[in-house]
Amino acid sequence: MATAEHILVALVEDKPGVLNRVSSLLRRRNFNIDSIAVGHTEQPNLSRMTFVVHGDDAKIEQVRKQLDKVIEVVKIVDITNNNPVARELALLKVKTTASTRSEIIQIVDIFRANIVDVSADSVIVEVTGDEEKVDSLLELLRGFGIKEMARTGRIALPRGSVAPLLVEEIRMPEQPSKPLSSEAESPPDW
Repeated sequence: MATAEHILVALVEDKPGVLNRVSSLLRRRNFNIDSIAVGHTEQPNLSRMTFVVHGDDAKIEQVRKQLDKVIEVVKIVDITNNNPVARELALLKVKTTASTRSEIIQIVDIFRANIVDVSADSVIVEVTGDEEKVDSLLELLRGFGIKEMARTGRIALPRGSVAPLLVEEIRMPEQPSKPLSSEAESPPDW
């Protein structure tokens, strides 16, 4: 069976250690995570993890089921076949001189990227798009000299009305209950 790239998306409880548990499970199953991005969602106390891995369908499904058993994982789906819109953000610090600055600006404009900082010897370029767009701009700017680079990893959503992580259909993490009065509070057990 051939391996293919898969985009897995998980809604997880926003608690310390969840990213470690999820990535450790993938590591133990001998998956290399090509990219991972985590951020808050529209729901309080939930974060969205998007990670890209390679594997055959059966192995990916097995790992998806194992991740679904992790207590803090509310729901996990493979959106690879849902025609996802995937984007990545990169910041590139490029060496410049007075003679190369205008050429760099023209290249940045062609890619609809932005220059977000300018100094005497460099510019910082912000580019958003699919992985190929980011890679293409990076290759063109390498000739000028890349001083530093930071990439977010891929984030993705399925197109259209497909909503595999629709919050109404998901069990929500329990909220801690507050005591009714201050007398009900107990001192910390240190």
